[in-house]
Amino acid sequence: MGVSPQSPLDGVAPAVCRVGQRDDDGMRRWQSISLFWKVFSVNAIVVTTAGVILVLTPATVSSPITLREAATVVAGVCAVLVANLALMRRAFAPLSRLTAGMASIDPLQPGVRLEEHDDPELGTLVASFNTMADRLESERQSSTARLLTAQEDERRRIAGELHDEVGQHLTALLLMLDRFAVEAHDAIRGDAQAARELARGSLEQLRGLVRGLRPPGLDELGLTAALTALTRQVSEQTGLPVSRDLDRVPLEIDPAAALVVYRIAQECLTNVARHAPHAHVTLTLSATSDHLVLRISDDGPGIDAANPVDGTGIRFMRERALMVGASLQINSAPATGTEVTLTVPTGDRASARA
Repeated sequence: MGVSPQSPLDGVAPAVCRVGQRDDDGMRRWQSISLFWKVFSVNAIVVTTAGVILVLTPATVSSPITLREAATVVAGVCAVLVANLALMRRAFAPLSRLTAGMASIDPLQPGVRLEEHDDPELGTLVASFNTMADRLESERQSSTARLLTAQEDERRRIAGELHDEVGQHLTALLLMLDRFAVEAHDAIRGDAQAARELARGSLEQLRGLVRGLRPPGLDELGLTAALTALTRQVSEQTGLPVSRDLDRVPLEIDPAAALVVYRIAQECLTNVARHAPHAHVTLTLSATSDHLVLRISDDGPGIDAANPVDGTGIRFMRERALMVGASLQINSAPATGTEVTLTVPTGDRASARA
């Protein structure tokens, strides 16, 4: 029975693994030390090293001190300070990264949290910050929901009063002007007809305001019908070509989620009509058992990178999305157009968020 020759690399790999394991264990032990003891250890190492150097070297300081001795003392102090700076920067590096992570959290981007830390004190700080972020996000969501609900109630009230009061008066005035234009003498018939057209135009403008204040048919006919009417209205009023591909959304969907989808679509179409009137817009709505996805894209000039996407309209849409726990993504670049994607959880996911 032969014996295979022993390779010169036998035993090296296990040794490397043991060395790597010792390094990892040492790193974990160092991370488990509190920040106070890390700082104390760093300063103790620097001071002890400086003391050992003074004891083991023949350096002395006479009185009065000579120029050479002063230069030696200054060089030693500088070396101690540099070593202390390097070690302290290493000790405080996790705290700096934690501060940068805290600063990067966007209140309008829900669900983003800091990663857990092995350091006990920093881990406690991260857990406290994440708990505070959860509480603030929940409170912001509830307060935003109350505010926007109050706004919608006020919109509904104003729309009802305009329709019932001013609309009825304008309708009655239009009927009177129709009769007056027929019975008027030739000398004033032209003025009567002009007054009638002015009243008819005012009535149409009033109806447009009422439709803008409260989406027509959203409660009775559903989100799909309301978005169809919205795209048709925008195309007729602004001449903006809008292509739509809308899935049938069940009427039992959460009214708040349906209203958020409608308002964000309305804001997007208004922005395109204002900033890119010659663009072509595509609006799609897909419905699954878990999500509603609204996607609005255009081939306009896009958003300039020099102007951050942080306008009033964008903030309005983000707050609307936050109200129902939805995510809003805006992708744009100069000369490539803009795409807005809204993903709204429905069913069990929406219940879990609530």
